[in-house]
Amino acid sequence: MALATALAVALSGIAPSPQPARAQETALRGMPIVRDTEIEQLLRDYAQPILRAAGLAKQNVRVVVLNDRAFNAFVMDGRHIFINAGALFDAKTPNEVIGVFAHETGHLAGGHLMKLREQLASAQTASIVAMLLGVGAMVAGARSGQTGGADIGAAAIMAPQSAIMRSLLAYVRTQEDQADHAGVKFLTATQQSPRGMVELFKRLSNESLFNSRYIDPYMQTHPMPAERVAALEALGKASPYWDRKDSAELQLRHDMMRAKLAGFLDKPDTVARRYPLGDHSLPAQYAHAISTYRYGDLRQAIVQIDAMIQLQPANPYFHELKGQALLEGGHPAEAIGPLRHAVQLAPFAPLLHIMLAQALIASNNPKVAEEAVELLRTALLSEPEAPEAYSQLAMAYGRKGDLANADLASAQAAFTRGDLPTARQLATRAKTRLPVGSPAWMRADDIVNVKSPNSKSN
Repeated sequence: MALATALAVALSGIAPSPQPARAQETALRGMPIVRDTEIEQLLRDYAQPILRAAGLAKQNVRVVVLNDRAFNAFVMDGRHIFINAGALFDAKTPNEVIGVFAHETGHLAGGHLMKLREQLASAQTASIVAMLLGVGAMVAGARSGQTGGADIGAAAIMAPQSAIMRSLLAYVRTQEDQADHAGVKFLTATQQSPRGMVELFKRLSNESLFNSRYIDPYMQTHPMPAERVAALEALGKASPYWDRKDSAELQLRHDMMRAKLAGFLDKPDTVARRYPLGDHSLPAQYAHAISTYRYGDLRQAIVQIDAMIQLQPANPYFHELKGQALLEGGHPAEAIGPLRHAVQLAPFAPLLHIMLAQALIASNNPKVAEEAVELLRTALLSEPEAPEAYSQLAMAYGRKGDLANADLASAQAAFTRGDLPTARQLATRAKTRLPVGSPAWMRADDIVNVKSPNSKSN
């Protein structure tokens, strides 16, 4: 867990620069992001107390799940904490994930991103100076006729470069240690145990122990595992909340999240190994129902989902799953009922609004087109960077015969996907159909006149 992306940029010799808010959202394009209302709500519940303790509650920091099975979490700007699905799979308790968030929040609260950028700028300058001095030594050696001139010049380049790299990595290791200390501080402030963070790091340390015996400790971005875990454990055990455990309710939500990830991301044989047929727990039922609808018999999956709904009729995510299975199985009209129920149970979940609107549109019933438009417009207030929502909105307007707004929504979909030429073309056509000066016309005009990221200003 680290400022991984920033360091990767550093090693390439390119210093990252601050991005405006919209560009930061645009930077997420192309990343293998996992979107799910249930999982995102749980992770918000994990992260928010920590962010409040760090004084970051008003910065609207968002947790983003990546579809990557490696264990990793990192920050690369001031607005997102990234965590791999593999980390959620491997974390056995909520407290372990909360410990990860506490560590990453330590990076945000410590201003490590900006400080690292300053170190990168300094390292870049020193690297350039070292390179120029080395080239100068090679040229001088060549002019003097010294046979070893080229070797002397190469050494003059490589030695400072190595020293700069070691200095930079030492600085990052210091930041990691500071983030560990800050993480324990935030956990204590929220009356949560640091045990999960310690045990998780210890487990990772044991897994990497063999390899770390042959690693140069001065060429690592993190403190060596054994040293780091020992220091963290001593710090954590001093907390008065060391022995505090997660509630049974929170543990169940955590287990359901892991089961959901398994059902959607794993093949059926992997799900069967993870949840044997003799396991009749609710998480096991969840994983098998998802896997059955994705790879097996839709009707059998509906039977399994209905059984879960009988156990927890007020769980919006079971109704969502039933609607999603029917929608993706080619039965959009049947999906509307369960998705309506899901939205009623979770009225502030934009992703559920988008899925219900998709089912309404796919039912080919013009009478529900206006309802779909309202659902999507509401969802886009919270999800303004969701191209699929704009695409569905374009279809809903098309069902109503409103071609002007259909063109505008299509232009917005292309814009959020990063397809600026198509966005401009559609927005230009929308302007010819919209009342001049109207809010919709102004939005279309903004898209037409937006500058390309590659354009040069005068």
